[in-house]
This record gives sequence, C-alpha cells and structure tokens, in this order.
Amino acid sequence: MYGTFWALVPPLLAIVLALITKEVYTSLFAGVLIGALFATGFNLIGTLDMIVVDGLSVSVADLAGNLCFLVILGILVAMVNKSGGSAAFGRWAETHIKTRVGAQIATFILGVLIFIDDYFNCLTVGSVMRPVTDRHKISRAKLAFLIDATAAPICMIAPISSWAAAVSSVADDLGTGITGIQLFIRAIPYNLYSLLTLVFIIALVVMKVDYGPMKLAEANALLNGDLGANPGDDTEAGNPRGRIIDLVLPVVVLVVAVFFGMLYVGGYYGVDAWGGTDCAGDLIAAFGNTDAYIALPWGGLIALVFSFIYFLCRRTLKFKEMAECIPQGFVAMVPPILILVLATSLKTMTSALGAADFVHGMMEGAAASLFSMLPAVIFIVAVVLAFATGTSWGTFGILIPIVVAIFPADSPLLIIGISACLAGAVCGDHCSPISDTTIMASAGAQMNHVQHVSTQLPYAMTVAGVSFVTYIFAGFIQNAVITLIIGAVLTVCAIFVIGKIDGKKSAA
Repeated sequence: MYGTFWALVPPLLAIVLALITKEVYTSLFAGVLIGALFATGFNLIGTLDMIVVDGLSVSVADLAGNLCFLVILGILVAMVNKSGGSAAFGRWAETHIKTRVGAQIATFILGVLIFIDDYFNCLTVGSVMRPVTDRHKISRAKLAFLIDATAAPICMIAPISSWAAAVSSVADDLGTGITGIQLFIRAIPYNLYSLLTLVFIIALVVMKVDYGPMKLAEANALLNGDLGANPGDDTEAGNPRGRIIDLVLPVVVLVVAVFFGMLYVGGYYGVDAWGGTDCAGDLIAAFGNTDAYIALPWGGLIALVFSFIYFLCRRTLKFKEMAECIPQGFVAMVPPILILVLATSLKTMTSALGAADFVHGMMEGAAASLFSMLPAVIFIVAVVLAFATGTSWGTFGILIPIVVAIFPADSPLLIIGISACLAGAVCGDHCSPISDTTIMASAGAQMNHVQHVSTQLPYAMTVAGVSFVTYIFAGFIQNAVITLIIGAVLTVCAIFVIGKIDGKKSAA
C-alpha cells in the first residue's frame, strides 16, 4: 500500500464521511484508524500503538504552541466581550457601516490587512467582525467564507508572512540560481488562485450574488434571523460602560506583539529561538527563519497580560470577572482543538503511507508529454494532494522540489510551475474539511465546521475552475499581466452566469 493510491484513501474517506454525516470528529477518527490499519498491515496492536504514539501524542506535542494560542485568544475574546468592547464596536459599526455590502467589504479589508499568519488572521478577523456581520444579518457561513478566502490567499502573496517563510525555506538551495524568497516573490503575479479569489470576493459582494448552499444560509439569516451560529454563542452585551477602545487596543497590541514575536523568534534582534545569529538585522531572513507556533503564543501572552492590566486600570472588569473568562475561553476553543489534533494525526498516517512518493510518480509521468500544459497539471495535482491531506505547507513541501527538477532553471515555465504549485496548495487547503485554516475559519466565525465546508466548496471550486483554465493560457502566453486580465474577466463572467442559472432554478 505504500506509495500507491491507497495512501490517499484514509483522508478521502474522512472527508466523504464528514460531508455525508455532518459529524467531523468521528469522521476524522475513522480516517486515522483506517490509515493506521493500512500502515501497520492490519496489525491490531501496532494500529493502536500508531494511533496513540505516532498520531495523537505527536500531534498534541507538535501543535502545543498553536493550541496555547487558541486558548489565549479564546480568553482574550471572552474578556473583550465581557468588557462591552465588542458591543460598543457593533454600535459604532451600525452607524458607520450601514449596508450588508459594506459589512462584507470591511471584513474583506481587515482580512487583507492581517497578512502575517493565516491562523492569526482567521481568529482575529472573526472575533472583530462577528458583531458587525451579526447586526447586518449576514450568516456565519458567509462570514466564515470571507475569513477563509482572505486568510491563506493573502498570506500566500505577502512577502512578509509565515507562508512566505515556509515557501522560501523549501525553495532554498534547489539549484534555481536565486534564493527561496526571490522565487516566492517572482511567483506572486502567477499565483492565480490566490489573486483571483480576492477578485471573486469583491465581485460576489458588489454584484450581490450567492448560489448553492450559501444562498440558503444567507436567505435564512436575512429572512428568519437564523445566522447559523454555534449553540450558546449569543454575544453578551457586556459592561454598558464598554468603549470601542476596549476592543481595538487589545487587538492592536496582539497584532504588534505577534509581529515582533515573529522577528524575535527568527533572530532579527540577535539570537534566534535555536541559538543561531545568522538572521540578526535581516528582516526577510528573520521571517524565513521564524516559527509561528512559538511566535503566536509569545505575542498572545503579552496581549493577554496587557489586557488584564488595562481592564483593571479602566475598572471595566473586576479581577474575578476576568478570571471567569479563563475557563470560558478554553471551553470555546475545545472544538477546533479536537479537530486540529485529529486532522494532524490523519496527516501523519497519510505521510506514513507514502503519499509523497505516489504524487512524485504521477508528476514524472505527466512531465514527458504535457510540457506547456504542465502548470495546469501541477495546479490540479496540488489541489488534489492538499485537499486529501489537508495541508498546503506539506503539499508545496512535496511538490516544489519536483517542479524544480522538471523545468530548466532558465525556463519561464519554472516560475509559472512554482506558482501553480503554490496556488493549488492554497486551493486544496481552502476546500478541505481537514485543513487547519478551514478549521480556524469556522472557529473564528463560531459556526458548525461541516456547514462551513459545504457552503464554501462551490465558491472555491468556481475559482479553481477559472484558475485551471487560466493556467492553460499562462503556459502558452507566459505573460503575467495578460494572464491575470483573462482570469479576472473569466471570474466575473463565471459569477454572472452561475448567478443567472441559479436564479432561474429558484424561480422554477
């Protein structure tokens, strides 16, 4: 079973079960169980050992920093809500953001501005914008889509981000003649899925078009007031003396602390987290050397301590009230924590079954006969791999060395191929129920995870289809500007046509 299609069966099984049963925990565990059975040759003792030792235990250890950040952020959100900051921001937004289009555009803009890390983006944008979108009766499904559609795509085209760091570290020393970060920057204009997703969001919101399950969710929110929030997620009014600054200041401190935390961990100020000094004073190198799993809780803890002191000094909250927010914040983050641990365990099983070797063989077979079409082929392979494994970082970690080996270093198709690999990784990650970012987006919007996946999927697949066609053009035209114009026009036309077709079906 190693290195064959069977390596992708466990994640695909988990995804299908989740979409059918609408129950993500047992679906993920079923995938973990099947993967362990395959990897151990159906040895029951070996299977149990692999699930506990190589799966769950290792996942908790590897994700420790991220899990700590989730809990810290949950506590911070609970404190801001109890202080009345979220309610005050909602009242301000009601007078300044007066339309549903404005609320969605504001969510999009905030998502674009927080480009440092996708996890941080999802949870921060969700926490800040939930009161605003709730007041305008925008469904949590639409909010989750807006969060998810700006998180990974914007990180993938921002030279200073944890994603740029991950790509550059994989692409360094591969014989391309340029550094990893230079390769990443040159690939940005051809990162069609990421760029066209941003075009798609603006066009979708401005044209006021919704289709598929999202249309039903939006109609339910607008007409019946059912936003689709998690049970018990009614945002409390909090302290009537709460002000907007009670929301804005903790978020700003969090953003700044995480930013400088990433630089500190990466060694910008002298010594990195591992004792090295090579990145001292080098901003790009420090971001390339940082570890978000360390930097996020580092910055989150600073923001949490600051908020404790701030609310005490403001006399908005008493110490006992803030202490009550600690278990509240933890409980709110239990569902995404469980999903993250199980999803990471499933990725471990997929790796143990040799998914990387299977994909490598597929790519080598395609390279011989489809040279100019190869960017489109690479895009599809990356989409499938990221969808099945739930990891974009793992996907481009596997595919970038393969793409570099296929194309000559001086070929224009090398940059297009790398871009297609990165774009496909983002797309598959965007669609996958077991993706970390997808899980974080549903956590940020505080809604059912499977519903987020099912409502978002038609939108993501629309952009994926347009991107695939545009990569066919890119392989022959080899001009980024013309390619992007073609892609943008196709994206708007796709929304218009699908909206008309869906409208006729609804009328019938």
